[in-house]
Amino acid sequence: MTAISDCFETLGRNRECALIPFITAGDPDLATTAAALQTLDRHGADIIELGVPYSDPLADGPVIQAAATRALQRGTKLEQVLEMLQTTTPSLRSPIILFTYYNPILHRGIEKFLQQIAAAGVAGLVVPDLPLEEAAGLLQPASEIGIDLTLLVAPTSSAERIEAIARSSQGFIYLVSVTGVTGMRSQMESRVSDLLQEIRSVTDKPIGVGFGISEAAQAQQVKAWGADAAIVGSAFVKRLAEGTPEQGLNAIAEFCQNLKSAIKTTDTSENTQLDPGYVK
Repeated sequence: MTAISDCFETLGRNRECALIPFITAGDPDLATTAAALQTLDRHGADIIELGVPYSDPLADGPVIQAAATRALQRGTKLEQVLEMLQTTTPSLRSPIILFTYYNPILHRGIEKFLQQIAAAGVAGLVVPDLPLEEAAGLLQPASEIGIDLTLLVAPTSSAERIEAIARSSQGFIYLVSVTGVTGMRSQMESRVSDLLQEIRSVTDKPIGVGFGISEAAQAQQVKAWGADAAIVGSAFVKRLAEGTPEQGLNAIAEFCQNLKSAIKTTDTSENTQLDPGYVK
């Protein structure tokens, strides 16, 4: 079993929902990123998604785009991110998923890229601009080297496409809760509940919901609807960027702990309602 599937199996035995925070590497700097990974690991994260800053982020909303821009302006490059991970991952309990676009992978070469991230301790990979039709060339070598390539299901995906993605996705299935980019929203889409059931009807793989969760009540809602993981991005990125690095680390520690506590104790009955009000 991979580290990610092992994590979901352990949580599943306890009927627990995984918390997957997202942060951007290099914002405000890589030393703070390393400290943030350790902080999240200590305060309730089950898996951590780390975004590699990219100049043309098609799937990222304004908060994460701004963080990536700041990281790039500081000169953050993939090599430096991997060096940081190589020294940090041995101390982490939580598996690391790298969030990156396809062009940097192609530029390096698929085999070389996968070998490098595996050597840095990365357990999983999310490539938001990689369509299912072109994923085979990355899925097979990733599987061989022990990296889970997780594919995304969009709210607009057809039943046939959902089944095909569910069949191919590794580690878990990433359900995008909204049409559009990542970001903080005030309401959860009720369509997410239907999509979760639709995916569940064709696979027993874990399902994570992202692109929209920014507070504890929303994480509780997706768990109540049957999600195996709540993926939270912009809300963490925003907190980490505010104030001094120390203040940012304290803010994400408290937020992570609160989110994990909420999805541990939430009522999972289908009648759970979310107050109006809905971010990767």
